[in-house]
Amino acid sequence: MTDPTRLALAPALRDVRAVVFDTDGVITDSARVHAAAWRTAFDTYLRQHPPEDPDQRRPFDPRDDYLRHVDGKSRLDGAAAFLASRGLDTSDGSVRAVAADKERLFTERLRTHGVDAYPGTVRLVRALREAGVPVAAASASRHAGELLTRAGVRDLFDALVDGGEAARLGLAGKPEPDLFLEAARRLGVPAGHAAVVEDALAGVEAGRRGAFALVVGVDRAAGADTGARLLRHGADIVVRDLAELLVEGAPR
Repeated sequence: MTDPTRLALAPALRDVRAVVFDTDGVITDSARVHAAAWRTAFDTYLRQHPPEDPDQRRPFDPRDDYLRHVDGKSRLDGAAAFLASRGLDTSDGSVRAVAADKERLFTERLRTHGVDAYPGTVRLVRALREAGVPVAAASASRHAGELLTRAGVRDLFDALVDGGEAARLGLAGKPEPDLFLEAARRLGVPAGHAAVVEDALAGVEAGRRGAFALVVGVDRAAGADTGARLLRHGADIVVRDLAELLVEGAPR
């Protein structure tokens, strides 16, 4: 029997006129694919160019290092941040070599395994659309459109701003808010009346810098302090799944 109860938006979203969603780790389960590709690329580089300090030779941590240095950033910015954290060469050639290796690995894994959309996110997006609230997807990745299409959810979003568009328009990377502000502009809603949904520390900071009405942090890792870190970097609220932003509404 069909559930006669309509899912409504939680109070935190009821005054929001548009919502901008990050892609990796928020809409699609692709953050794990990015993290795995970064791990292989960085560990290969560390073996080939071991830091002088033995403590800095430890492998890339796909949770802590990923969240701290690369999550939500462009490939070049992420590669530079991690190499700098280990005291390694951050010249243009080194950064581009690691970024290119990561890109190759990610593309191979994406086309071999694909990605899925998070069911809770899809439910929230559908509820927003039913309520007449426009939604956009935004990502520093040039693969965002392909990810959304492969996950079968591209048509749910009214606008998409990806890494290719960011490069074309000269948008600064996160934690600058340019990507999200452009997405909100395309929805025709000022940031002060829109929400940003992000799982990356750099992303929630970008939402805060952009003066968005609401910044939602998504804590997929559910670690001992991951939610607290999202709050410290700019999230207004933190959820583990976006279905938490839905409540039972009036019967159909």
